[in-house]
Amino acid sequence: MAQNFAHGNYSHTQKKARNSGGGRTPRDRARRELSQNFLVDQHAVDLVIKAARPSGLVLEPGAGEGVLTTALARTGAEVVAYEIDPLLVAKLRARTKLKIMKGDFTEARPPGKPFAVVGNIPYSITSKIVDWCLRAPELTAATLLTQLEYARKRSGDFGRWSLVTVESWPWFSWELLGRIGRESFRPVPSVDSAILRIERRPEPLVDDGGAWQELVELGFSGVGGSLYASLHRHYGGVDAAFDRAGIARDTVVAFVRPDQWITLFACLRR
Repeated sequence: MAQNFAHGNYSHTQKKARNSGGGRTPRDRARRELSQNFLVDQHAVDLVIKAARPSGLVLEPGAGEGVLTTALARTGAEVVAYEIDPLLVAKLRARTKLKIMKGDFTEARPPGKPFAVVGNIPYSITSKIVDWCLRAPELTAATLLTQLEYARKRSGDFGRWSLVTVESWPWFSWELLGRIGRESFRPVPSVDSAILRIERRPEPLVDDGGAWQELVELGFSGVGGSLYASLHRHYGGVDAAFDRAGIARDTVVAFVRPDQWITLFACLRR
């Protein structure tokens, strides 16, 4: 409402809206609660499909009105879509022959065979969905429409690297594959989106996941005030490892690239 009257006197309108429940219908409130911003731009749908390269079994979190669901099905992929909104589930089941599961995607058991995830996911549970994907043993790739800022943070596009990305790097690559403007959605969100692709590597880059996790979590802990100080307290040969990886002693942990972490790990394991 405020956006519609941004350049005028709308105090009376605001008061009236507050008295009538905010001027929103029950469906409007449901969309807000479920973080529903439906993809309506066919060009954006095409970009997601191109990035996802769907084949075999594909799970879609948050089917919404089914625009991406039907596009995925047209590629020949075996699509299983999840939707928590019962009204949308009923509509999708009525007009398609696809498998539409009613419920929370993050509560579903991962398939026991190779599968991919493709979806325009709710902003409010992005981290929860990504965590689910990273834990699924048979996941091959996840191609997700997320907030632009989230995709940039996770893919290193800001020149900084997050704990989530570095910790999963030996098993998964993270790539930002394009920006999708906010005007491609209805209702129009307040931020732009991006296509984030997380792809499982054919072979892990390290041979000891527990030791890798211990190193990375210690490095990001801030103990000692710097990455160098944190690692120096627990590992021998840190100076040589930093030289080999090309990391300055005063480098902030977020600016250490994943490939440099791999070198650190290899050196400190010797």
